[in-house]
Amino acid sequence: METHKPDTSDREDTSAAPRRIVHQASLRDLIPFTAGDRVFAIFANQVDATAEARVPARLPRASKAILGVVCVRGRMLTVLDPCALVTGRPLTWPGSLPCVIALGGDEQLGLAAEVCRDKITIDDADIERAAEDGNADGPALGLVRYGGEEITVLNPERLFDSVMQPRERRRRRY
Repeated sequence: METHKPDTSDREDTSAAPRRIVHQASLRDLIPFTAGDRVFAIFANQVDATAEARVPARLPRASKAILGVVCVRGRMLTVLDPCALVTGRPLTWPGSLPCVIALGGDEQLGLAAEVCRDKITIDDADIERAAEDGNADGPALGLVRYGGEEITVLNPERLFDSVMQPRERRRRRY
């Protein structure tokens, strides 16, 4: 007789075939948003807040992916251009950003968005884990298709490293 130790993600199927064990879907909530002609998403548990109409304070000699610094709910956030992160081509943003998605975490980052959409729920297996540029360490976790659209899912753990490219620092010579 075959025995099966049930996992927390498994359950017994009560449909036509009795005693069949099926895998429970690992559902994830995403917050989709648009930037340019693209749709991006970030995991909902990584989002701290959203804010509208923020004017970023520009940073001198910042990377093209950094739009500036804004204050959201008492936190100073470095706002990033998602298109510049993923494609390397920055968008032309207006002086006042339409929407800023504040991310939780120690890096205090935010993402610029033209429109922030309602939360969607997907199965974790639906994310195609191939990065767009072939770089597995890049800011894109993968792609998901939802409602006829292709959505680039961003990985908040890689955003900071994607922006901070290694630069040689000047050393003082005495």
